[in-house]
Amino acid sequence: MLFILFISVFLSNMSASVLAADESGADSSHAVLAPFIDKEEVLGEAVAIDDEQKHKILFYMGVLLLILIVTTAVIGLRMALFGKQLFVPHMISAGFTVFLAFAHAVTAIVWFFPFKL
Repeated sequence: MLFILFISVFLSNMSASVLAADESGADSSHAVLAPFIDKEEVLGEAVAIDDEQKHKILFYMGVLLLILIVTTAVIGLRMALFGKQLFVPHMISAGFTVFLAFAHAVTAIVWFFPFKL
């Protein structure tokens, strides 16, 4: 019985000290993060590109992507219809096509999301 009383008193004192530490810890953590929160965002030279130039870059990537898609399809058709042994070039072309498709999508999302009005 005495043991249970001792444990309950010990835990109540410990919880009070933990609560006091949390309140002072919140103030100190805010003081530590304040310079980073209040800091202004400065865009670097590589990020600060005009929208017109971004559209041109994405357009050229899209044209190259369409050329790669047609090339992959033509190589695939030559394999399927004419029995040519072009599996390795077909797979290399498909790999470049998928890579450029992902690069095009990621670039567009990074530059234009969220949409600017």
